[in-house]
Amino acid sequence: MKRVVIGLSGGVDSSVAAYLLKEQGYEVIGLFMKNWHDDSVTISDECPWLEDSNDAMLVADKLGIPFQTVDLSEEYKSRIVDYMFHEYEKGRTPNPDVLCNREIKFDVFMKIALNLGADFVATGHYCRKGRIEKNGKTHYQLLAGVDANKDQSYFLCQLSQSQLKKSLFPIGALTKPEVRDIATKLDLITAEKKDSQGLCFIGKVKLPDFLQQQLKPKEGFIVEISKESDLYKTEIPNFKTEEDKLHFLSKKTEYQLEAGKIIGKHQGAHYYTKGQRRGLGVGGHVEPLFIIDTNVDDNIIYTGEGKDHPGLLKKALFIANDELHWVREDLSLHLGETMEVQARIRYRQPLQKATLHKVETGLYVAFEAFQSAMAEGQFVAWYIKDELIGSGVIS
Repeated sequence: MKRVVIGLSGGVDSSVAAYLLKEQGYEVIGLFMKNWHDDSVTISDECPWLEDSNDAMLVADKLGIPFQTVDLSEEYKSRIVDYMFHEYEKGRTPNPDVLCNREIKFDVFMKIALNLGADFVATGHYCRKGRIEKNGKTHYQLLAGVDANKDQSYFLCQLSQSQLKKSLFPIGALTKPEVRDIATKLDLITAEKKDSQGLCFIGKVKLPDFLQQQLKPKEGFIVEISKESDLYKTEIPNFKTEEDKLHFLSKKTEYQLEAGKIIGKHQGAHYYTKGQRRGLGVGGHVEPLFIIDTNVDDNIIYTGEGKDHPGLLKKALFIANDELHWVREDLSLHLGETMEVQARIRYRQPLQKATLHKVETGLYVAFEAFQSAMAEGQFVAWYIKDELIGSGVIS
């Protein structure tokens, strides 16, 4: 019997995944990851991980599989939380879920599982794993989940071939209603449990509340930039090369205080992110106000009225070489090469037609249609059909 260690989170997805593995004849061990107990940062009045770990234990008991809790809070703090604070301080917007998968579940957790003699590590993600032989070599594929509404391949966009090789995704071919149905028939305690919201594996916390406990409040101006601003009337030059054009299309607009009008005050530019519309507390506009940029050095938030504001829209983005990742290394581009793909810049965004252009310093992703609120620090992932083949951090 092959041994599988599954991350039991106390939710319905991992519960059903554990059951399916057992049905398939694996020897299954359930591990619950405890990722937070730092009293200097209050997460919430409740203690969500205790409830989750209790649910995970009851599921393991019901399924008749061994269960234990592993404390990864030290690694979680250094690899995820500290990184997030550092990124927000720089005015970037990290994605904790993508990082949690790359750094914790499929690295720290995977090493623990392999030390327990596991052949594979399993999770309750809605995605699938494929494998193909090419020139005598095996390549593992990260495929979208069958349930388009729940597909979580984007969150795994930083996985490597060695991580995929050892991974299993038992529920990737099911829809969420089918998963709940199985859990109900088995009378699992998690059958009706709501999907967890908030930070990956930390629980019921809203990101701004979490950030405010580490990044101190600092009053600054909210500035509105008009759609008609001269900043958006730049004449498009004649480009000598395609790279010059891509550089122009992906270039960040530089805003100054004088370019707009002061319409309010905020408590710290590092709490906000591009594309955000809630939490500004400024009224008197026909259309909603969106954040079009933040300047953490000058502590200014720049906003624009309406979702079609030119400050929100861009057709290209850049990824530096050190933040570029290929899940399928055999498909990676060489200098001067291009590739037609479908890409997304956030979870659940419908896939968009795009072309990748490899240049000396990194990779440009040029979209066919304008994209809204490309935030530095977020991940862009690209696909061929339903296979996620690479990703990178938006520079």
